[in-house]
Amino acid sequence: MDKFLEAAIEEAKKGMREGGIPIGSVLVRDGAIIGRGYNRRVQDNDPVMHAEINCLHNAGRIGSYSGTVLYSTLMPCYLCAGAVVQFGIKKVVAGESQTFLGAREFMESHVVQVIDYADPECKRLMAEFIRDNPQLWSEDIGKL
Repeated sequence: MDKFLEAAIEEAKKGMREGGIPIGSVLVRDGAIIGRGYNRRVQDNDPVMHAEINCLHNAGRIGSYSGTVLYSTLMPCYLCAGAVVQFGIKKVVAGESQTFLGAREFMESHVVQVIDYADPECKRLMAEFIRDNPQLWSEDIGKL
């Protein structure tokens, strides 16, 4: 498995242990993690604190995002894809998109390379979470 996806999965598990939604993200430049985060919507009572947004927040002001790669355990939604496009991140690696299709086409239409690993661990984390928390999941994806 890709070591950066593994790091994103560890972030997702942190969120799950805190009673949140198990989605994690890391930002990579030159082979090193420069930001990491996980979905904190529940913990912070903040509707926009998605994993990718939390990751970018934790990376801080890095100047240019040229050459960075954003990893996420789940295909980014339109909110997070908008941040990817806004900051000029040109590559996104998603752990999976079976659970949630996200905004792949939007990112690709803005010349972002999107890779979907279809990772079994990412799928398992989300399937278990959705089974145990269907209402929270529906709220997270705006389907209540």
